[in-house]
Amino acid sequence: MREWYPQCYAPRLATLTDVNTIADRITVDPEQCGGRPCIRGMRIRVSDVLDLFAAGLTAEQILEEMPDLEAEDLQASLRFASRWLDHPVLVA
Repeated sequence: MREWYPQCYAPRLATLTDVNTIADRITVDPEQCGGRPCIRGMRIRVSDVLDLFAAGLTAEQILEEMPDLEAEDLQASLRFASRWLDHPVLVA
């Protein structure tokens, strides 16, 4: 299993704590879930959590639905998605 942290996002991250939280909570393993980002090595994908938020569930409802998750996992998922989408696009 390999921890996932995009080097290109380093300048955009606010604090070292933020970096550590994402790296500790979001993992990518090519042998698990097709290499998609997961939470703490479990077979719960970041996209699963985001889909639940998009469906209108609150953090409390998601934690009830998925008892293996912690509140920090939900925050890391949202931070991961924000970092994934917020990157410079160079036009040639």
